[in-house]
Amino acid sequence: MTAPHPGATPPWQPAGTVYGVLLNFEHEYAQWLPRMHEAPYKAPPQAPVLYVKTANTWNPDGGAVALPAGASGLEVGATLGLVQDAQGQWAAALLNDFSLPHDSYFRPPVPYRCRDGFLGTPAALRPLASLAELATLRLSVHVNGDLRQTVDLGQLRRDAATLWADVNGFMTLRPGDVLMLGCDVAADGQRPRLQLGDTVELRAPGFAPLRHHVCAEEAHA
Repeated sequence: MTAPHPGATPPWQPAGTVYGVLLNFEHEYAQWLPRMHEAPYKAPPQAPVLYVKTANTWNPDGGAVALPAGASGLEVGATLGLVQDAQGQWAAALLNDFSLPHDSYFRPPVPYRCRDGFLGTPAALRPLASLAELATLRLSVHVNGDLRQTVDLGQLRRDAATLWADVNGFMTLRPGDVLMLGCDVAADGQRPRLQLGDTVELRAPGFAPLRHHVCAEEAHA
């Protein structure tokens, strides 16, 4: 990763807690719907299903993300994060919610989601007022220059405003907290998977591209 020039603006990092949400895209929800009726819950969730991306996961634009030895790959999670400051101003961050492949629906496993460097963060936020309507945005995932996935925010089960309100219905999001809108799956039910040496770039209208490359865990340590 290239060091910033002296006097350069440091890259943005979350000032609060980063929350992810599961099952917030129509295709992802439909994929898991049969299992929602299994024990112990036996019914679809009524409130947003959240998890936390801990501070050790934050990885600035241009950084390396480590693939553990023996892992079958690294899943890409293209998403937007909502942020509100102390003055009530809204902004969005283009984020890459990396995870290791796993098949757990009931409990997002921390060892697969919260490894060092597993949240790609941008150089800067974008004010919501400067962006088009979020429901019209599409995020694209490019691996080694090839388009691998398009994420349509019009397919959210809870749009940005509804998700923020529903989460605040049972917990208070504080200024600086980040609420991610969710990560979709492709038609085959999978997310793009990276291998050692791959470079992934996320793009979205109004945002600077977000790039990371995959290295071996030993080389990253």
